[in-house]
Amino acid sequence: MTYQVYDTTLRDGAQREGIGYSVADKLAVARLLDELGVGFIEGGWPGALPTDTEFFARAGKELDLRHAVLVAFGATRRAGADARTDPQVRALLEAETPAVCLVAKSDLRHVQRALRTTAAENLAMVADTVSYLASEGRRVFLDCEHFFDGFGFDPGYATSVVSAAAEAGAEVVVLCDTNGGMLPSGITAAIGKLVGRSGVPAGRLGIHCQDDTACAVANTVAAVQAGVRHFQCTANGYGERPGNADLFAVLGNLALKLGLPVLPDGCLEKMVRVSHAIAEIANLAPDTHQAYVGSAAFAHKAGLHASAIKVDPMLYNHVDPTVVGNDMRILVTEMAGRASIELKSRELGLDLAGHPEQLSRITRLVKEREAQGWSYEAADASFELLVRDELGESTQPFTLESYRVLVEHRADGAVVSEATVRVRVGDERVLFTAEGNGPVNALDQALRGGLSGHFPRLAEVELADYKVRILAGSHGTGAVTRVLVETVDAAGRDWTTVGVHENVVEASWHALVDALAYALARRRD
Repeated sequence: MTYQVYDTTLRDGAQREGIGYSVADKLAVARLLDELGVGFIEGGWPGALPTDTEFFARAGKELDLRHAVLVAFGATRRAGADARTDPQVRALLEAETPAVCLVAKSDLRHVQRALRTTAAENLAMVADTVSYLASEGRRVFLDCEHFFDGFGFDPGYATSVVSAAAEAGAEVVVLCDTNGGMLPSGITAAIGKLVGRSGVPAGRLGIHCQDDTACAVANTVAAVQAGVRHFQCTANGYGERPGNADLFAVLGNLALKLGLPVLPDGCLEKMVRVSHAIAEIANLAPDTHQAYVGSAAFAHKAGLHASAIKVDPMLYNHVDPTVVGNDMRILVTEMAGRASIELKSRELGLDLAGHPEQLSRITRLVKEREAQGWSYEAADASFELLVRDELGESTQPFTLESYRVLVEHRADGAVVSEATVRVRVGDERVLFTAEGNGPVNALDQALRGGLSGHFPRLAEVELADYKVRILAGSHGTGAVTRVLVETVDAAGRDWTTVGVHENVVEASWHALVDALAYALARRRD
């Protein structure tokens, strides 16, 4: 059997706190997972959840899967029932998926206390349901819930559940670390003992790990190294409690570290895009520090790292970032040395190699400003403007004479902000006044309004995000603040600028000016 990449983002991953997929969301996620090249997509539990039932009804008509097989999830028949007439088993057939995945108890304590049935009846529930669904032409997987805990408590009974499923026709019997308490060495040892006891080859076993010990990825890799060929994961590690094994970390490790053919050719490089797209659908911010696919996965901050990377990028990267669709980034901070500044500038299309004096001056200036609270690692656009200025390029298309911001709280409770900006564009003096829903918005509107006659392209640029942070070591209303402004243009390109000052409006002004100056500089280039 080849390796089976089984994704359960739409079922187990949807149990994460804060996630609530609509049917349209589930269809969009399924398309992304199929594009990535996973082998199986578990779509949900038909008959138990209305959204999942509707998803399967629409999936048959609306999904054109190239790589993946759609899977319906459900439970074995109830105790004392007949698999052929059990409503939840019938719902699995009515989903009309090529494969089904059943969940069954494999820990004797759960059989007796949660199911409140006998050990023998639980085995019959497994065997009857698996054999019936297989006879109906379905590929059947069986998840042994709480397997590792059950195997530790009563290895004989946990083994009998695996054997019953395999003998009844289950294609794969999946060992679940449901409570997420295992470590890799325990996973390896349990699989070895199970194979010896049951006679079921490791190639017919699967693995499903929760991340309560932060070992879900490591446990999954350990299981594959022990011979398991089927592994269940969720995109970005979404799931209940700390989550599940992260699909992208597992794929990266198996493909790039072990050289296993887990995805079709050309699919590994789609990981970053698919990861971030699924995060957007889930309405969660992508994890910047996520292995392989995070924006910081190949970001280097220390000057020592940058010096080595300047010689050979692979000296401080464990893989080539581009193979997973990512990029290497050099962060510019107070820790940066000359090499960091040079590499970051080169990344932005500016070559400082032939300008040693400017390089030294920029390095010193960055360190001084970072000590004052400026954060260039979060504001590439402001850093690029700084470098261009030091290279003698004019990046300021206008100069400030003055600005004034008023906030009026009226008797009826209305709060109105008004800003007046006086700037010079060339030899012309421009004055413009505008209102906004706050002092920063009013200032932004006044500045854009005053410049629009000279730079009409600014109409395509808008403020997308605004963040204010009180800097460490400063307190109260007189504290030093750092403002980060994210700006986006009509083409969807975005950039971030920074401003720092004791006055939050002045800090905002610095960030706003850089944002517009950068927009105009990019247009000129």
